[in-house]
Amino acid sequence: MNQRLEKFSQWLQESGQTFAFIHSSANVFYLSNFNTEPHERLLGLFVFPDKDPFLVCPGMEVSQAKDAGWQYEIIGHGDADDPWELIHSALKERGVTEAQHVAIEKETLSYERAEQLMKRYPSVTFTSAEEKLHELRLIKDANELEILRKAAELADFGVETGVNALREGCTEMEVLATIEYELKKKGIREMSFSTMVLFGEKSGQPHGNPGDRKLKKGDLVLFDLGVVLDGYCSDITRTVAFQEVNDKQKEIYDIVLKAQLETLEISKPGTRLGDLDKKAREIITNAGYGDFFPHRIGHGIGIDVHEYPSMSENNDNLLKEGMTYTIEPGIYLPHIGGVRIEDDLLVTKDGCETLTKYPKELQIVGN
Repeated sequence: MNQRLEKFSQWLQESGQTFAFIHSSANVFYLSNFNTEPHERLLGLFVFPDKDPFLVCPGMEVSQAKDAGWQYEIIGHGDADDPWELIHSALKERGVTEAQHVAIEKETLSYERAEQLMKRYPSVTFTSAEEKLHELRLIKDANELEILRKAAELADFGVETGVNALREGCTEMEVLATIEYELKKKGIREMSFSTMVLFGEKSGQPHGNPGDRKLKKGDLVLFDLGVVLDGYCSDITRTVAFQEVNDKQKEIYDIVLKAQLETLEISKPGTRLGDLDKKAREIITNAGYGDFFPHRIGHGIGIDVHEYPSMSENNDNLLKEGMTYTIEPGIYLPHIGGVRIEDDLLVTKDGCETLTKYPKELQIVGN
């Protein structure tokens, strides 16, 4: 049994669980190394305190699970099968006739699937497995960090590609297509979220939708993108000016850059997570733009592009060596434009390492 499964199984024993049913693609991948998106079909990993685990997946993906290195039982189900009857039989074979305490992902498990367990084990009570899984995934190991560094390099390349593609009159979608095409040529099949390329006043929308807006002289251009590499995500935001920049644009850029750099300076073991948000928010608020910074300072990053922890101002947890997360202050002025600067960070022994390295100083680009 791999070390991750061993730690999780030990927690099941210590907390008195009969078994755990883990269904999310991210947590199944973390515990088994099998990475899949089953859509509406059932994916499940059943882990026990004192028995070998088993994996349930669509039958057409059994060979992929084996190729991923899963060495225990795999129950493949077809579209005409009832996977819960197969699961019930597998649990009986392991001596599970009653399930008093079952650990599940309460935040995401559907009620219909919880009902399937309750129907077969009427006395069952559910325990949340999220907290333990968050704890396990929080600190990245050497292999995870190697992948995250490479994913960050590819995010840097994506921004560089986008900047080089800027031409007067081009559209946001044309630049977006160039970025993703060049990344696919490097072997990237999937972006970690929908790529954002926003021109001019649309850069003032924190989660704007790229479209047919054409690039004009004096526009701010906001890039927000990331890749999925070997199951792990990157996430970078950069903002540049096309051909020229006015005083207001430069003012908000300098404020956001100051907020980002000073927040990076306090990113080290022992820092309260909420103080990262507080640092950036104070700088932006004191400059008169507090109402235009509407989101938290960042989020954890790893298998999921947004994962534990949430870097909001009310988070009292402390930074620990091996954590990875984003720092992304922004100012967004409606109908004018906005600036966001985002990096992926790793907490080191005495500070932090910035994984995304594309330049942050204000660039005026284009011919």
